Amino acid sequence: MKGVIIKSLLFIIFSNSVFGQDLPQTLNAEQVLQIVRNFHPIVRQANIGIEKSQAEILNARGNFDPFLIYYFGQKKFNNVDYYTDNSPELNIPTWYGVDLFAGIENLSGSRLDPTQTFGKSSYLGLNIPLLKNLIFDKRRAYLQQAKVYNSISKAEQHLMINDLCMEAITAYWEWVKAYQIYKVVESNVIINERRLNLIRRTIEGGERPAIDSIEAITQLQSFQYAKNESWLAFQNAGLQLSTFMWTKENEPYNLPESVVPDENWANEVILKNYTVSLTDLLFEANNNHPFLNIYKYKLEVLKIEKKLKFQELLPRVDLRYSFLAKDYYIQRAIDQPSLFQDNYQMGLKVEVPLFFSQGRASYKTAKLKIEDTRLEQNQKQLAIQLKVKAYFNEYINLTNQLSLLIENVNNYLQLVKAEETRFANGESSLFLINSRENKALEAQEKLIEVRANYFKSIYAMQWSAGLLK
Repeated sequence: MKGVIIKSLLFIIFSNSVFGQDLPQTLNAEQVLQIVRNFHPIVRQANIGIEKSQAEILNARGNFDPFLIYYFGQKKFNNVDYYTDNSPELNIPTWYGVDLFAGIENLSGSRLDPTQTFGKSSYLGLNIPLLKNLIFDKRRAYLQQAKVYNSISKAEQHLMINDLCMEAITAYWEWVKAYQIYKVVESNVIINERRLNLIRRTIEGGERPAIDSIEAITQLQSFQYAKNESWLAFQNAGLQLSTFMWTKENEPYNLPESVVPDENWANEVILKNYTVSLTDLLFEANNNHPFLNIYKYKLEVLKIEKKLKFQELLPRVDLRYSFLAKDYYIQRAIDQPSLFQDNYQMGLKVEVPLFFSQGRASYKTAKLKIEDTRLEQNQKQLAIQLKVKAYFNEYINLTNQLSLLIENVNNYLQLVKAEETRFANGESSLFLINSRENKALEAQEKLIEVRANYFKSIYAMQWSAGLLK
């Protein structure tokens, strides 16, 4: 029952994989990355961050929403009707800093303010900033910054996925390495078990001395010990890999023992989709690395802030003008030939700081923030370039080392085979065979380790350039 559940779960997760009924369940590098990108909680948290930034955009757009104001006031004292005020107003902010407003008033009472209009009246007007806040203001700045912060959230998501995928793929190749070492040691255990049985038969036939059985048993025991150790290492590596395995129900998934690496792990065809050109990697890193994009967007935010702070260097001159009409016939006032002849209300407000100290300080601070961020960006760009070059050098070195070790392992295996032939002809001893075999095992383990590091270096190059997304 457990095997059926595991197979069903893996079939859902690995939708592009086909598992035969008699084949072991396998897992390759791209399937691991697919699971991480689709189901890992960190990725889902990053998506929440993007949704939050989208909510902030909506919040900033709210500053441009029209709003309705309604005021009702009434006062009566000692049987005297002082006033009754019934005044709704519609206010419409615009992108260009001008606020439109329109309203009606219905005032009655015996103690009204002389500046107020008795009875029914209406008005239509606008509030215009003539200097400060005309070209730019906080409403426009907040909306533009909110959009940039949304881009920052997407870049941060890319960065998180890039780092997470690298951690996951590193754990995957450690898991593969542990399994392949286990398989090599297991193979040596099987070979030595057969050799011990053969030695025992030859001892019984009087062809070999009894001491050869002890030599064979000792070698077998050392390999059995190594097998247990390598199995433990494989299980622990599987636990480390399981930390990146989650289901679509947001539940952690522990890899069972029945799941093993793909048999063609040494020939990962999917790696052909990754670039290993240093020129291309540096180009991608300089132009698309999420960390550098974050700096780019931060600079955009600071430039918006600088533009806003520049407004503090301007005097504030606000003009408010309204067309007035008796009753609710505002169109008659609008049709009059001149704005300042009759039926209007106008106000001009001027604020001029004498030294502009606060404005100059704010503007200078905004400029210094930009300069500081650019310096950080340049340092980070250099660090990323050096990291790409370092992983590329490691990849080139591992490529060469891999070729050497493949030949080295083949040579050791030929020496073991030759020593076995000599032993069968009575020209060698178990001690020499064991010595050759130990060296061959060391070479095979080293080859597996270097091959795993070789694949890790390919992914590390993509990670350093910000391409694991």
